[in-house]
Amino acid sequence: MDVGDILIDGYTRLPETIEAAVRDLTPEQLRWAPRPGANTIGWLVWHLTRVQDHHLTGVIGGEQIYLTGDWGPRFGLATDPDDTGYGHTADQVAAVAPESWRTLVDYYGAVHDRTVKWVGGLTAADLDRIVDRDWDPPVTLGVRLVSVLDDDAQHAGQAAYVRGLL
Repeated sequence: MDVGDILIDGYTRLPETIEAAVRDLTPEQLRWAPRPGANTIGWLVWHLTRVQDHHLTGVIGGEQIYLTGDWGPRFGLATDPDDTGYGHTADQVAAVAPESWRTLVDYYGAVHDRTVKWVGGLTAADLDRIVDRDWDPPVTLGVRLVSVLDDDAQHAGQAAYVRGLL
């Protein structure tokens, strides 16, 4: 198994979990929080998708899918390329208002398709490339890809858990 196959395997585990967490939920259910100030299902899936889109666009190049598809308004938000949800306040979490569960699945699907296509062409040597010098030690491509995958998996699991509370 090569590095591309391993990364594809990891990333392709996410869509099923994400869709199962949101399928057939109403906009109100997507915005429901288990307690005031807690993350909603809609915010969790929006956030994990924003992180993947934002961070991987930084290493792939080009424009974020969030921008090219003008996704912001479909979530009740401005289309801000820097807004990934990191550091959101309770009010900002509550402001994420997906039009429907399908909006979440469609946006994630577009980001996922680009991700899988791109990681499939990577070699082991590619993973050592420094992609972010703002950290000590600097972040390599391999670390960035695993970090995004880990973050996405945690938030997808959280969304599935919150769904179970509905």
